[in-house]
Amino acid sequence: MNCEAIHCADTKTVRFAIYPDGLDGPRIMAHVSEAALRDLCDDPDADPDSDLTLTCEAYFACIEAKALERYRAAPSVPIVLEPADLRACAVLH
Repeated sequence: MNCEAIHCADTKTVRFAIYPDGLDGPRIMAHVSEAALRDLCDDPDADPDSDLTLTCEAYFACIEAKALERYRAAPSVPIVLEPADLRACAVLH
């Protein structure tokens, strides 16, 4: 799936869309924290102002899978992924 992401500096998250039933179904908005994305960066000394949407895109297969899992478990609860949620992404990437 394509990564549709936007950095929301006010909430310190990157907001992205997931489509649990494919593109013909509902569009669900989810968030991943800046801290979680920074933990995924290969370079821990990377520029703190770097574009986190690019990190989201690079790891999107794993981020999307975790967000879909969270959505299916509790469809009415907002999805906000934190560092602990994405530790497996760093290992797999």
